[in-house]
Amino acid sequence: GASMKVKKKRTSCKFRNPRQPKAPKAPRYARRLVPRMPKLDKYNILKCPVTTESAMKKIEEINTLVFLCNLNANKKQIRYAVETLYEVKCFKVNTLIRPDGQKKAYVRLTQDYDA
Repeated sequence: GASMKVKKKRTSCKFRNPRQPKAPKAPRYARRLVPRMPKLDKYNILKCPVTTESAMKKIEEINTLVFLCNLNANKKQIRYAVETLYEVKCFKVNTLIRPDGQKKAYVRLTQDYDA
């Protein structure tokens, strides 16, 4: 038998075209002369070690180094920076933000390394 094509009921008064496939960009030349460098490299993550009495106690007793860090650095970046700059293995990293707005990191080293 002859089948009738059912027309879809329109619910809006606007006629929208179907989405067209977008061709991938193939620029003829680079828009930037030099590629961007990451803002936080290993030298930019760690500002300075903390050398207070309580920090020295941590170094001697629980094998932990204490650093002031960049506020935007996360624990993984701090671990990477310490491991590459000081050639040690980190056990764990604890961070806090001090009342003066600086980030402090406690980096505990594994037993085979001495703080």
